[in-house]
Amino acid sequence: MKARPISTSSWAVLERWSPAARSRTERITVALPGPCRANIAAPSIKGGQTYKVKEGDWLSIPPGVPIQSVADAGGLTYLVLADQRGPISVESAAAIIGTRDMGRPCKTLPLFLCLLGLAHGQSRAKDTEWPTYGADLAGTRYRPLDQINASNFSKLEVAWRFRTENIGNRPEYKLEGTPLMVNGVIYTTAGSRRGAIALDAATGELLWVHGEHEGARGGAAPRQLSGRGLAYWTDGKDERILYTTPGYRLICLDAKTGALIRTFGKNGVVDLKLDDDQTIQPDLTTGEIGIQSAPVVAKDTIIIGAAFREGMTPASMRNNKGYVRGFDVRTGKRLWIFHTIPKRGEFGYDTWENGSAEYTGNTGVWTQVTVDEELGLVYLPVETPTSDFYGGHRPGNNLFAESLVCVDLKTGKRKWHYQFVHHPLWDMDISSAPILADISINGRAVKAVAQPTKQGILYVLDRLSGEPVWPFEERTVEKGTVPGEWYSPTQPFPTKPPAYARSGVTAADLIDFTPALHDQALTIVAKYKIGPVFTPPVESKIEGPLGVLTGAANGGTNWPGGSYDPKTHILYVHACNSCLEPIGLITAPKELSDIRYIVGTAGRASADGTRAGGERRSRRTATFQSSRERRGWRYPTVVCRWPATHEAAVRDHHCH
Repeated sequence: MKARPISTSSWAVLERWSPAARSRTERITVALPGPCRANIAAPSIKGGQTYKVKEGDWLSIPPGVPIQSVADAGGLTYLVLADQRGPISVESAAAIIGTRDMGRPCKTLPLFLCLLGLAHGQSRAKDTEWPTYGADLAGTRYRPLDQINASNFSKLEVAWRFRTENIGNRPEYKLEGTPLMVNGVIYTTAGSRRGAIALDAATGELLWVHGEHEGARGGAAPRQLSGRGLAYWTDGKDERILYTTPGYRLICLDAKTGALIRTFGKNGVVDLKLDDDQTIQPDLTTGEIGIQSAPVVAKDTIIIGAAFREGMTPASMRNNKGYVRGFDVRTGKRLWIFHTIPKRGEFGYDTWENGSAEYTGNTGVWTQVTVDEELGLVYLPVETPTSDFYGGHRPGNNLFAESLVCVDLKTGKRKWHYQFVHHPLWDMDISSAPILADISINGRAVKAVAQPTKQGILYVLDRLSGEPVWPFEERTVEKGTVPGEWYSPTQPFPTKPPAYARSGVTAADLIDFTPALHDQALTIVAKYKIGPVFTPPVESKIEGPLGVLTGAANGGTNWPGGSYDPKTHILYVHACNSCLEPIGLITAPKELSDIRYIVGTAGRASADGTRAGGERRSRRTATFQSSRERRGWRYPTVVCRWPATHEAAVRDHHCH
């Protein structure tokens, strides 16, 4: 191939070099329609060396050698190439650099550094694309786009619409997906059976659709409908789409055609109910396990978690376990598995007393995971064990429930963990993706991982070691009185940052628009127990308390998660201050569950009509009103207020 000039119309600038950025170790790139070659010979170029070129020169950089830094002096530009051992992710792209001229502003010169070929799967994404659920594997949900801003937002018009109601056997009502956009194509899951579709990003034209008919297995799935998305992978030649069905099967498609990749798994499908280090009970058709979140692909490894039925009244203390697995993106072969409930002989097994690790289930990773490809580390946010609000059948701290676990990307071996809630009793499962951020603390560079939580607390850890960036304190918390329950005497509290959302309830939170309203709220709340975060559930009694009024299960940050701006170092987090509900425990009817206590309110009928049985999760028993907009939602019993800086938000759907 001959060297050729590149006109400004044939490439799009992604990042520009500036004097302020000289200290950063990063590559500055522009997208090209294809590879190019240098017009000068450079046979000895290799990593770990420094090279100088003058204005107008073209220099060919070998595959796998990134540019570490750039400096200029005496009219020459010096390129310091990283000493890279092993493959890296690069695109068929060119780097364009600028240089200073006697202190004047940086100017762009016709100096192109060509990166030839791809050394690894998963290319570095263009800034205008959204190639994975969280925009990047760090879960930042950040892109430096500026075409839409405050000055023109009100002028936006709908460019096109695509309706998904005919993809599946009925219109869908629960739209939670995040579409991907790569190379001008939108990929997303859609429809009641969770198909996969590809659309032209400019016009909305349907390019292809793929769907699976799973029959009874799909009908019995714990996590149905279109789910939250899919994954895209490329090695520069092949392009693949990966998604999971409601029936817990991993599907691999050709991103260009939507056809199954027959060399992946068994004719393009991996049955996730198999090869899971457990026998799914009661059978493969009706066995409770699935996933609604999008797969994540990092360095050719697909990472898949597990989810279970939503709700607070499981039929049994025994359930399938939510292990996490890694699969080869080319073959579908299982590469590793991490046991979120340790097996006998594994670290953490002794935190499940009386052998409860053998029969306790759930404890999956149902939300998104994040990955640091450079460090080769995966961050797993783990949920609550069976059951959400009573754990007398599983005494102990219960690792790795409600913990952030870091595992090796290649092997799945645990590197470190931090348990945010000991012996979970509040359904505070880690419900959103951890966010990776490079920050500076008192001049010290820290590779951090920040975890938003339902308790409205941001836990910030060093993502290499798992040590808190700011100290955590194990503070004494209230011990409950529910018969047969096991209580942890302490829970971890970060000293920084302060809680960003309400999780406990005090009298000061009650409505006070008028003295009469405040007195009425106090009278109503007297039927319930209130207190700070980690106030334990109570046995519901007709004479009171009916339950604990808490935001633990639905408050703080749920699955929508947060976003991080790496330029301003500001973290934006979804949080709900109004998602309060009473949690009471009642003795479970034998025909309903073998757990000693389930969620319910004394004196009220259960979902199946049984007197004093458990209430359904979607039933709300509180009224919330915004002090900012004086707008309320009517549900019987109590009115609460919250700071005017927070928007009103009440959801009447399941929050998982």
